[in-house]
Amino acid sequence: MDKKDLRIVYMGTPDFAVESLKQLVENGYNIVGVVTMPDKPAGRGHKIQFSPVKQYALKQGLPLLQPERLKDEAFLNDLRAWNADLQIVVAFRMLPEVVWNMPRLGTFNLHASLLPQYRGAAPINRAIMNGDTETGVTTFFLTHEIDTGKIIMQQHLPILPDDNAGSIHDKLMCLGATMVCETVDAIIAEHISCIEQESIITEELRPAPKIFKEDCRIDWTKSAMAIHNHIRGLSPYPAAWCEWKNGDTLYSPIKIYETEIVNKSHNHKTGRIDTDGKSFIEIACGEGCLSVKTLQLPGKKRLSVEELLRGFPLNNEFECI
Repeated sequence: MDKKDLRIVYMGTPDFAVESLKQLVENGYNIVGVVTMPDKPAGRGHKIQFSPVKQYALKQGLPLLQPERLKDEAFLNDLRAWNADLQIVVAFRMLPEVVWNMPRLGTFNLHASLLPQYRGAAPINRAIMNGDTETGVTTFFLTHEIDTGKIIMQQHLPILPDDNAGSIHDKLMCLGATMVCETVDAIIAEHISCIEQESIITEELRPAPKIFKEDCRIDWTKSAMAIHNHIRGLSPYPAAWCEWKNGDTLYSPIKIYETEIVNKSHNHKTGRIDTDGKSFIEIACGEGCLSVKTLQLPGKKRLSVEELLRGFPLNNEFECI
């Protein structure tokens, strides 16, 4: 079968999913329909916003479905009418069996980790937060349990010291898009040799659950390295945060996006702020210190330390909590 004859339904929602769809379209694969999340109000004005995948699909004139419920019979009938040979899922919702088992060639997912490590909703963030030096992407066939199906392909990617969640997101988005096309080619050519995830487990599995606000709070009793990884694993979104206290005045949340480790010991209370009020902010950690480079005050925009100190009277009476 030629790739122009293979009927593909694509499912995805955020920016991460757009690149894979774009590469499929631009390389001549037959996308017969796209499924994405329903439109939702967003921002201060609560204006209705289209998902990035919907925006791209509309520009390309691709048929589109936006089901509220994936088991709704009307949606299932519309999906069947597309008569897909294969479904591809990138950053979408958990599918019921009636959906992922519909195409004759099955449904495969692109996941932003080296499965079986980091199964779950936040694999990019969690890998960096844990201080990993390598990550990657995996394509696998969907099955009943989330992120547990047979692996089709994997590609590795180093996590460099200056990487954060944003840079790794973009690298994996491009790497994954190329591998999605390669996976489709292998399925068409019947040159796939799937691997059971359980057969390659050699160490304790680290999960990647969804990140909530309290997960982003900085614990200054931890080492400077652990906090540095925590911050870059959440930068630029959703962003690590703490509170600043000066007497009875509390500033919350203070979002911190970028730090450097300061190679010096101290005997200060954890969270103590050291600053000259002009060019630097250093914070005492449980072990070592961190120099803050970019941050954001409540209700303000993101600034460099120098920019912030020109307009905010930070001094050594402040502490992080």
